[in-house]
Amino acid sequence: MFIVSLSYQKPITEVEKFIDLHIRFLDKYYYEKKFIFSGRKNPRTGGVILVRNVDRETLMGMIEEDPFFQNEIADYEITEVIPTKYDEGFACFIEEA
Repeated sequence: MFIVSLSYQKPITEVEKFIDLHIRFLDKYYYEKKFIFSGRKNPRTGGVILVRNVDRETLMGMIEEDPFFQNEIADYEITEVIPTKYDEGFACFIEEA
């Protein structure tokens, strides 16, 4: 499981120009059951995506499809997380070893 933290490198006016394309990118991976949640940081300096069912190399390929990446709108920090304790409602998102 990965936490992808996006940090905007351009003004919000530039971010907004690509937001619809970015949402289509997100929708693709929600449909494929790869993304668990995504959202804006507060204050609005970027966003966060929680990702499952992929390895790091696959994740990097996915990120390269993001219009925010392609247009240098955001930088990406990737953190791999191995959940060891979680609410039972979250169990459906955890991989079996």
